Amino acid sequence: MKIQQLHEIFSAVVAFPFGKLGVRTESGLITELCYLPPHFDAKSPQDAIAELAMEQIGRYCADADFKFDLPLKRAGTAFQQSVWDAISSIPRGSVRTYGELARYIGSAPRAVGQACGANWFPVVVPCHRVTSASGLGGFANSDDPNGYLLGIKRWLLAHEGSKEYAWQQTTLL
Repeated sequence: MKIQQLHEIFSAVVAFPFGKLGVRTESGLITELCYLPPHFDAKSPQDAIAELAMEQIGRYCADADFKFDLPLKRAGTAFQQSVWDAISSIPRGSVRTYGELARYIGSAPRAVGQACGANWFPVVVPCHRVTSASGLGGFANSDDPNGYLLGIKRWLLAHEGSKEYAWQQTTLL
């Protein structure tokens, strides 16, 4: 799919301090939030739900303690949902390893990592708070240390006050 075609599937594309975020909506629900490469052009919200998402993410960027209240379309398998529920219980400023989360839900670290990568609502379901035992780990199915996705993870963790990763904060825009 070409970049322009990809751009058209989003109800909004907005630049935030952590990078670009695409919002997809359908029938009054958010169906996906998606981190996008820096070369994506901005796109004004095309409906009220996309506008609400952009407003709330902006409020989160201003205050890491902001609590999201967005109409999310149910997605994923029962296992993925259990991982996402566990991720959502990790307090702001804290991280858990894939292994810790796996022990908590009675699974394996690799399966937890795959569920993290399949998260349809990053930022709202804070998968950035899950790291490897030996460091930052991957993010959104990427482990490129110089890629924009791990830059986003570093920014989010630093924004939330995670002491382990605050020193790694980068400017993305």
